Amino acid sequence: MASLVGKYVAAGRHSRPKEMPRYKIWVLASRPRTLTAAAAPVLLGTGLALRSGSMRVGPALAALVGALLIQIGTNLANDYYDHLRGGDTEDRVGPVRATQAGLLPPKTVRNGAFLVLALALLLGVYLVGVGGVPVLIIGIASVLCAVAYTGGPFPLAYHGLGDVFVFVFFGLVAVGGTFWVQTLSFGAEVLLAGAGMGAMATAILVVNNLRDIKTDEAAGKRTLAVRIGVLGTKFEFVLLVLFALSVPAVGIAFFGWSPLTFLTLLVAVRLLRPISSILRFHEGRDPRTLIPPLGGTAQAAGLYGVLLGITLALG
Repeated sequence: MASLVGKYVAAGRHSRPKEMPRYKIWVLASRPRTLTAAAAPVLLGTGLALRSGSMRVGPALAALVGALLIQIGTNLANDYYDHLRGGDTEDRVGPVRATQAGLLPPKTVRNGAFLVLALALLLGVYLVGVGGVPVLIIGIASVLCAVAYTGGPFPLAYHGLGDVFVFVFFGLVAVGGTFWVQTLSFGAEVLLAGAGMGAMATAILVVNNLRDIKTDEAAGKRTLAVRIGVLGTKFEFVLLVLFALSVPAVGIAFFGWSPLTFLTLLVAVRLLRPISSILRFHEGRDPRTLIPPLGGTAQAAGLYGVLLGITLALG
């Protein structure tokens, strides 16, 4: 599939690949490479639960599947609403968007998003039975924000709130919620780990928005990157990464985490090339140069959640 789609991405403009099987179009629309950002905080929250001695397999698996469903539903909703609002045009750079490229009818993508989110809510019934009212609030808020990210009367991404949304829901909520359904408790160290994970997840969005800064501004999509400019966005990226990498030291100093958690700093090696590319980026450069750093940052975020979760569990 990658070779087939690649022909339509190279120039940043997309045509409808008639020969692509329908199931592959749905895989493409679900944006599978983004799923690490949904899985990593669940793995981290489970690592914290193991550290506390209260890990439960059933709720952990349900939280993982639920997080993946919400991520897929969000991706499909974004595909539909960005096309509807003119945020995705033929001038955008990056992976094909199913609606904009004419791969699927807009209403089909919208219905797919609602179906996937409905499945997430159905799974949430089990988690509410385990975790009670806090899980109910988290679940409803997650689904509503999945749609409100680019849809509804006040789309978060179009008003510069996408970074806040990702930090909260892919960090604090995902890690804290996963820990809660297994232990029925919460604490400052969970908040710290969730903030570190949220920072790495937000860094992915920052690179994405830096790449799309011109097309977003032209479409009236006032992301935080559009509001603070290229220099401010590069500064935000570096700040997020530095914060995430400092989390193990804070955990060791204040919560007695094992020195093993310093292994999380290996993420910095994976980030060397993305950071270099991002710092060299300026308004006159081809935005396609940020496609590899975007993938590298996503991989680093997944590695961060896995390493921190495993070292917390072992420690």
